[in-house]
Amino acid sequence: MGTALVIGVGATRGLGAALCRRFAREGLHVVAAGRTEEKLATVVDQIETEGGRARFAVGDATTGEAVSAFFDAAEEAGSIPELVVYNVGNNRLSPLVEMSDAFFEDAWRVGCFGGFLAGREAARRMLPAGGGSLIFTGATASLRARPPFTAFASAKAGLRAVAHGMARELGSRGLHVAHVVIDGVIDGEQVSRRMPEIKEKLGEEGMLQPDQIADAYWMLHRQPPSAWTLELDLRPHRESF
Repeated sequence: MGTALVIGVGATRGLGAALCRRFAREGLHVVAAGRTEEKLATVVDQIETEGGRARFAVGDATTGEAVSAFFDAAEEAGSIPELVVYNVGNNRLSPLVEMSDAFFEDAWRVGCFGGFLAGREAARRMLPAGGGSLIFTGATASLRARPPFTAFASAKAGLRAVAHGMARELGSRGLHVAHVVIDGVIDGEQVSRRMPEIKEKLGEEGMLQPDQIADAYWMLHRQPPSAWTLELDLRPHRESF
C-alpha cells in the first residue's frame, strides 16, 4: 500500500479532510498532518469508518523538525509518500498601514516558508524513491493582491514561485510538482463560521465544493509523465474572473 501525506488538515468540512478521504478511497494509507489533534483524530476516524487507512501527525508546518516528522509518520505508515499536498493557509486580513511586522511575517511563514520546507523534504525523500506528486494549494491571491489581503497575497505569490521553480528543477527527475489556484470561496467550515452572509449570498453553486476539488487533485496525481500539468485553476461556474 502506498502512502499520501496531506499537510494542512483541519475540520472535516474542509479541503484538507476532503483530500484525505479521496486519497484513502483510492487505497492509499493517508497521513493527515496539522496543528489540532482533535480535528485530525476526527478525520482519521471518519476515514477508518469508511474502510480506509489513516493516521495523523501533529505539528507546526513552519518548522523543519515538524515537517520532517510528518514524512517520518508517512514512512512509518508504510512507505515514502507517493503523493504530498501542502494545503496550509492563514487567510487573515489587515490594512497595510495598520499591519504589524509579526502579522506580515506570520503570513509568509505559513503561506510560503512552510511550503518551501515541505517541498524540500519531499524532494529529498521522494526523488531517491523514484518520484511522485507534490501539489501546492494556491488561491486567487497567488496571482493578484487586493487590500486588505496584501500579506496573504505576498505569501501565496511566493508559494507559487516556489512551486514553479521546483517543477522546472525536479520534473525531469520524476517529481511532478503542481500548483492549484483555488479561485473562489470553498464551501467549508471557515466560510460557514466566519462569513455566513457570504455563504448565503453565493449559494452552493457559487462556491467550490471540497470533494470536487479533491477529485481534481487526484487527477493531477494520476497524470502520465507525458502530459503533466504545472498549474491548474479551479473556480465555480458563477465566479467572475
